[in-house]
Amino acid sequence: MNLATEPERRAWVVQVMGLPVSVHLRGPGVHTDAVAERVERVFAELGEVDAVFSTYRPESVLGRLGGAMPDPAIAEPVVREVVELCELARTRTDGWFDARRLPLPGGGLGFDPSGLVKGWSVERAARWLTDLPDHDLCFNAGGDVLLRTAPGRPAWRVGIEDPDHPEQLLDVVERTHGAVATSGTARRGAHILDPHAGRPAEAVRSVTVVGPELLWADVYATAAVARGADALDWLATLDGYAALLVDAAGRVRATPGWPGSRPVVQTRAG
Repeated sequence: MNLATEPERRAWVVQVMGLPVSVHLRGPGVHTDAVAERVERVFAELGEVDAVFSTYRPESVLGRLGGAMPDPAIAEPVVREVVELCELARTRTDGWFDARRLPLPGGGLGFDPSGLVKGWSVERAARWLTDLPDHDLCFNAGGDVLLRTAPGRPAWRVGIEDPDHPEQLLDVVERTHGAVATSGTARRGAHILDPHAGRPAEAVRSVTVVGPELLWADVYATAAVARGADALDWLATLDGYAALLVDAAGRVRATPGWPGSRPVVQTRAG
């Protein structure tokens, strides 16, 4: 695209939910007060979500429960929605994503929906921006990315970090719409629990999933890390989603349909 015709760009970065969250917009109104007010509302909503679901804040709804699972019958609607989504995620992943018994910041095990809440809250907050006419959106929450692009605009380019060399990229994917989500041990160590064995999952270094919805891309990436050795075969069965996996030995493999440049391996499901 000719640089003279490229839309204007603007980026906002805020620390919220315990991680850096950035909003990147391309379009004619990015420097207007009206757009800036919408972006402010996005970050405010993420802060409101954190006030409800953070397991690190004792005053949050989940903090006050001390790891107990909220009762959907009496919980406020937003909490009930997340509890129900966590149960759906457990079903869809054959129990490999299970928010009911996860390590809590203060020790012990309890209900922690963080692996689902991030993608869910980003998609929810993005409604303040996705109806802007003739604007493109790249919404990045700690490496989990939601993308929207107006017709005729160039795709966004999203880099996939090498878990063993964070300053390097494993691959780059180009997407106009949808999501890119990564889970693994590079930033926080072996923090994902194998829910069946009850111990940290260490067979997979990272999994990146691309697909139409950030909530499910993030859930599937987390479940794949927990699943371990046969995760790539399972990921290949997910309709509309593709994945790049780095195992503990450093081998890099991708499912059929992976949109980047890494070579695809033939899985049993492929």
